[in-house]
Amino acid sequence: MKKREGAPRVMLLIPTASYRATDFMEAAAKLDIEVVVGSDERSPLEDARPGRQVALSFGDPQAGADQIERFAERYPLSTIVAVDDAGTRLAAHAARRLELPHNPVAAVEATRNKALLRQRLANAGLPSPPYRVVEIAADPRAITVGLAYPVVIKPLSLSASRGVIRADSPDQLVAAFERLKRILAEAEARGECGGLGDRVLIEGYVPGVEVSLEGLLTDGRLRVLALFDKPDPLEGPFFEETIYVTPSRLPAADQRRIAETTERAAAALGLRDGPLHAELRLNDDGVFAVDIAARSIGGLCSRTLTFGTGMSLEELILRHAVGAEIPSFERESAAAGVMMIPIPAAGTLRVVSGVTEAEAVPLIESVTMTMRPGSRLVPLPEGSEYLGFIFARGETPAPVEAALRAAHAALRFEIEAD
Repeated sequence: MKKREGAPRVMLLIPTASYRATDFMEAAAKLDIEVVVGSDERSPLEDARPGRQVALSFGDPQAGADQIERFAERYPLSTIVAVDDAGTRLAAHAARRLELPHNPVAAVEATRNKALLRQRLANAGLPSPPYRVVEIAADPRAITVGLAYPVVIKPLSLSASRGVIRADSPDQLVAAFERLKRILAEAEARGECGGLGDRVLIEGYVPGVEVSLEGLLTDGRLRVLALFDKPDPLEGPFFEETIYVTPSRLPAADQRRIAETTERAAAALGLRDGPLHAELRLNDDGVFAVDIAARSIGGLCSRTLTFGTGMSLEELILRHAVGAEIPSFERESAAAGVMMIPIPAAGTLRVVSGVTEAEAVPLIESVTMTMRPGSRLVPLPEGSEYLGFIFARGETPAPVEAALRAAHAALRFEIEAD
């Protein structure tokens, strides 16, 4: 298979569990881009479509980079784009090997290690809670000494708030520590954590309003693509995200402070190029970067974003990656929102009803169920998935938020307990 003259070839790192594959592939189809899908599992079509699909080691970035390097000898690549957290480290390692545009490996490593991220941000003088790193083999009673409660205990490298637990007392911290220890003992969690599953992070709880920023870095300069409010309070004991609404209703001065802190946080980590997703909290003491990721927003949430005359976030990212013209960075003027449908109880999903009623709510665009009947449901903090996504669009944020809540109230779930 020969590369078309002038057509860039992009490798998309898409884990099999990702929600993002369809949206990125549709975006690539609109552009003159050849796509190679690098996944964590071998596809039956890999042999039938040489040069278009390849199985890679996501858990071992060095081994995965070896595989990509060998692949690129036959099928030269223009750039590598990680779709989810699982691929960001591999993308950085492989791009460095191939001398392609990339964020520094050390910068990306810091986004996948919450202790290292916290250390880099604190050293840069950014608002940061007190923290300590604790061995998972430690005596949980001993680690409670000298802490100012409430605290939050976190795994160093799990995604989607999995294993993140607030504790308001020593007894609660002991219970949370033991619960997180059981989570990190699971094979899937060990694989995602790599070599970081033997430690946990304990940090001071940061109160305040939480927002999510979607941005794009170019030579270290941040362009804010969207700022999402999170109207549901995220106070624990677990931190399950539900509703995102943009544009933000925060005062313009606060929005500027959030953007400035995000750019400073990216610089402190060493991030220079590509999509950036940040979670931040704002209170009287400043703007605190809770988490920074070297990838775009997760799940199906990007479907809330449209730029210019209909460009998706995925198309914008791909245009940036290959150096193509981006007609407009301006998000459409309408308000938009998404609700990540939380899992209400553990068990087996038997029936989902009320979807038609939910989609009939004014301003609702669609209801997409990603968990099917027969699926086993695992709530936070052990789980990391959602039942599905509700999308709404309207003139202003408040009615969009209300529509999402009304649509969710119309849904009914029959769950057979374990």
